[in-house]
Amino acid sequence: MNLIVNADRNWAIGKDNKLLVRIPSDMKFFRSMTTGNVVVMGRRTLESFPGGQPLKDRVNIVLSSRPDYQVKGAVVVHSQEELMEELGRYPDKEIYVIGGESVYRSLLPLCTVAHVTKVDHAYEADTFFPNLDELPDWELTGESDEQTYFDLEYRFLRYERRG
Repeated sequence: MNLIVNADRNWAIGKDNKLLVRIPSDMKFFRSMTTGNVVVMGRRTLESFPGGQPLKDRVNIVLSSRPDYQVKGAVVVHSQEELMEELGRYPDKEIYVIGGESVYRSLLPLCTVAHVTKVDHAYEADTFFPNLDELPDWELTGESDEQTYFDLEYRFLRYERRG
């Protein structure tokens, strides 16, 4: 399984259920990686999308603890067990975990590749991604040249689980 995330220098990923920054090339990268694949997210992540609608041209799987929660165009699961059963229908390489914090934390142990857009700025935030540089079972295996969007510098990083 893969995950894809945009994080600041402190591994912050959001504030008030919104992204910290929108960088067009990062959005394009996200679309290119996830289109035609499966995206896994929590309910609040889905609700942060325009109109609270599932992403086009992807299988959207939403994890929600609300038993009555349903969304047109998405598969809604209500437990980790139900999620694992649903994910078993797809090849691991086609699955992308896209947030938020609790979904990333619960599925990180099952992921083998992490695509991280790392922004060289510290934002005020209330949600964070685990610091992969401090986790012994993760290794940085790829890094783009530094990119710039207005005055923001960022890189596309690829981490892989060791062993």
